[in-house]
Amino acid sequence: MRLLVCAPLLLVACTAGDGNAETQSLISRVGTLENPKLDETSGLAHSKLDPGILWVINDGGPAVVYAIDHTGRERGRVKIADAKNKDWEDIASFSVEGTAYLMVADIGDNHSKRKDVSLYVIEEPALDDRRAELAWRIDFSYPDGPRDAESLAVDSAGRRVFVLSKREIPAVLYALPLMSPMDDTEDTIIATRLGEIDSLPQPSARESRNSKGSGGHWQPTAMDFSDAKDSALILTYGGVYYYSRDEQQSWHDALNSRPLGLKLGKIGQAESIAFAPGGDSAFVTVEKKHGPLLRIDLSGPWRQNNTANSR
Repeated sequence: MRLLVCAPLLLVACTAGDGNAETQSLISRVGTLENPKLDETSGLAHSKLDPGILWVINDGGPAVVYAIDHTGRERGRVKIADAKNKDWEDIASFSVEGTAYLMVADIGDNHSKRKDVSLYVIEEPALDDRRAELAWRIDFSYPDGPRDAESLAVDSAGRRVFVLSKREIPAVLYALPLMSPMDDTEDTIIATRLGEIDSLPQPSARESRNSKGSGGHWQPTAMDFSDAKDSALILTYGGVYYYSRDEQQSWHDALNSRPLGLKLGKIGQAESIAFAPGGDSAFVTVEKKHGPLLRIDLSGPWRQNNTANSR
């Protein structure tokens, strides 16, 4: 593995309570996760049906997706039929031909031992639904052996799913077809290895030696694409990284451009991020009972002034 220390365009480190007037306005705590069962929140996605709703998943436990509002108050919970929560790590929302869907990524693999992992897709439920049937399921493996991943994003226009590995240095981006027939006899799909993403901050040799495998500031824990597919967010334990994308640019190339980074400070184990509808802000939360729900402003002058430099 090669060790590479990158230099994204970084804003100053901050949290909503750090007291820095310039950056306090970028991050605000808008609520607290009400449901105590959401103690290992590992994924967020904004609803395609209701702009005031976020869908949330827990890492472990029942195969349930939870609906919350933008203050963290629970608005519903839906069990996914014929699904197992082995190690759910991310969730994405998308639309195909006018139908809204949610994709849940059972892709965690702390010890890199799972021969294959799964993506569960359901039509986005109503808030008063209690059960959702699978629309389709994708079982896949990696061409270079089992690996841990926590970051998923969907490009519905390109009909592709993207998964970013966690523990490789640098992280590796993989792609899969979005649509898969519901056929129990279908062979496991082999993901396509697109290549390394070395635009994120990387560990020094010392940090790499001292790392116990998880928790390093460089490790990606969530990913999302904007509705317009012109930008992306990657969350790591150390911060949030914003990427711009040209219309003809591949996602691999876009994610290897120079990102605009924002350090979140000491907020805990940040593992969930999602663009808000319209892409002018994003939500972040952490793996913690009654964890904070944070909103990041992406519409301010800092993005306008620096987007060109991030390419």
